[in-house]
Amino acid sequence: MDSAHRVVVVGGGFGGLHAAKALRRADVQLTLVDRRNFHLFQPLLYQVATGGLSPADISSPLRAVLRKRNYARVILSEVTDVDAAARRVILTDGELRYETLVVAAGARHHYFGNADWESLAPGLKTIEDATNIRRRVLLAFESAEREVSAERRSPWLTFVIVGGGPTGVELAGALAELARHTLRRDFRAFDPRAARILLVEGSDRVLPTFPPSLSERARRSLERLGVEVRTGTILTALDSQYATMRSGDAEEQLEARTVLWGAGVLASPLGEVLQRATGCPLDHAGRVIVESDLTLPGHPEILVIGDLAHFAHQTGAPLPGIAPVAMSQGRYVAGLVRRRLDGRTTRPFHYVNKGLLATIGRSAAVADFGWLRFSGFPAWLLWLFVHLMYLVEFENRLLVFVQWAYNYFTRKQGARLIAGPGGSP
Repeated sequence: MDSAHRVVVVGGGFGGLHAAKALRRADVQLTLVDRRNFHLFQPLLYQVATGGLSPADISSPLRAVLRKRNYARVILSEVTDVDAAARRVILTDGELRYETLVVAAGARHHYFGNADWESLAPGLKTIEDATNIRRRVLLAFESAEREVSAERRSPWLTFVIVGGGPTGVELAGALAELARHTLRRDFRAFDPRAARILLVEGSDRVLPTFPPSLSERARRSLERLGVEVRTGTILTALDSQYATMRSGDAEEQLEARTVLWGAGVLASPLGEVLQRATGCPLDHAGRVIVESDLTLPGHPEILVIGDLAHFAHQTGAPLPGIAPVAMSQGRYVAGLVRRRLDGRTTRPFHYVNKGLLATIGRSAAVADFGWLRFSGFPAWLLWLFVHLMYLVEFENRLLVFVQWAYNYFTRKQGARLIAGPGGSP
């Protein structure tokens, strides 16, 4: 095994994990490095944030996933630098040598120059983000229970979600379901159905990556749930008590104790590390602009995939940062390594779009397959099936299916636990 080709994969998300799993028939010695010891199914984080699922339902230990891959090992550490000349990955507590390096480090929240908003409006990228949001949301209802007047209660029952992409839409729909149905009989001093949920989107429609017809259907589904959809509106100021929004020339200051962020992503800092190490170009979001085979210019041994990669060779526009893209790129780089070891040439990466799905609350979703577009209950059933199949471990699929079935028929969210420090949001 010592003579095997050394591959280091940085990141155990969709791209990195699929690359590692797809190398099972190659003569490689693979090391997967991640700060966490688990793979996280990020598309369902919003359900953890609203109490529908527990963190363990959407997480799988990396060692368990790769248990039967004898060629692979997992290192729990963080990459701090890359020595491209010596082909070394520098860790916080050591180093690894590689012959092929695959960087799949993902992305973080982007506050567009307003870094101080992060503590006021948490995003949704990690388990900690999800449990923090769940804590804030549930504590807001608890605080409303203790107020003696409707005027003082109103800010606690006002929720602002910034960003009308899939994360914002799914979070708004789930939060509306929580307030309108799950918590309906849980409080005595007020009716949770009085909660005001606003979804704020800077463009002229929600789900801007979907066709306009599906965006309109998503908007109508949200409004049926009681969500106020504000398009063409941007957040201009934020503090612990007020959210200030502007739509055209009109500006509104809204008293709201809970603001949630889903407006943008910024590439992992490893993009800047790679730029210093190799001189590779970055785009405005910090993503690495890769070649047509996902390698870095002048460094065919380094590949970048997933949210960290800016790949625009196919259509002229970068591919979206979604799980199917990362999974496809992970499988591609595994095939590239195998072909190189066999002395074969490699064709450029080509992504086959299998469609887009987004859910809006209970029994409603939108689906876009290009040649077929539909919404409502059939789209929701398809969304449910696809997400179950993408969960890594069979045990997780069974647990999530049982939990979803229970929630669907009872409208109860079983993971409504307030975890974390403090007694106020």
